[in-house]
Amino acid sequence: MKTLLLAFFSMATIALSAQDVDYKKGMIVVDGSDYAKVEVKKTNFGLTKTFEVFNLAGEKIIIAVPATEFEQDKSDNSILFYRITFLTGDQVGIFKLNALSQEKSFAKLIGQSGILVKDAVDTKKLKEFIAAKSASPRIAVDYTLVNRNTIWPLRLQTDKTIEQDGKTIGSFKNLGTLNEQDIYEVLLPSGVVIAKFSFTGGNNAQNFELFTAKDNLKRVIPIPTRDKVLAATTEADKNQIALKRMILWMVENKYL
Repeated sequence: MKTLLLAFFSMATIALSAQDVDYKKGMIVVDGSDYAKVEVKKTNFGLTKTFEVFNLAGEKIIIAVPATEFEQDKSDNSILFYRITFLTGDQVGIFKLNALSQEKSFAKLIGQSGILVKDAVDTKKLKEFIAAKSASPRIAVDYTLVNRNTIWPLRLQTDKTIEQDGKTIGSFKNLGTLNEQDIYEVLLPSGVVIAKFSFTGGNNAQNFELFTAKDNLKRVIPIPTRDKVLAATTEADKNQIALKRMILWMVENKYL
């Protein structure tokens, strides 16, 4: 009897929590009531769309754009990855949308999320929504390297770009320090992240833990220094001598 009662109450709870989501004339309607307004912009000759969501007070709360840097499932072309930025919640997630009905798929995703409470984004509900519904696709890296003369030396510029023979071949980003390890990303000029590495010891680093998106590999690269660096120029970064050694390795091994 207890089992039957528990099953009944579970089914009742599911029924009460289920929401009827509709999409009419740019408005997301949940259980018969207006929930949020969607503005749509066509991109890529109409093949894809970007979305902006406004609450009923007219405040922009969400921006969604195609996440083209991720690898699509070759056996299923019915799905597109979208990067959805929740402006007032200061959160970002990658989500799957139906490629043939992007607009309705997006409206249903947001309508069923439950993140809007009295026109405001509920932070707790938003975190739960991202944790439950977001995707973690593999990055698809376009390795069209900049045509250049590789015998020229590398230069790390103060704007964090990487230059060779007068051409920008990429850029780097300092992600900070964790557990005494300095962490960096390297990007193509297109903005796609192609590598992430970390090291200890600053400019005297001996080993670099490197992940490369091109081959989805993580390994330790030993690049020992010949002489101990006591003082170093810091125009581009505090670790620019160590950075230059790691980035040069990437160039020589055709990662950048």
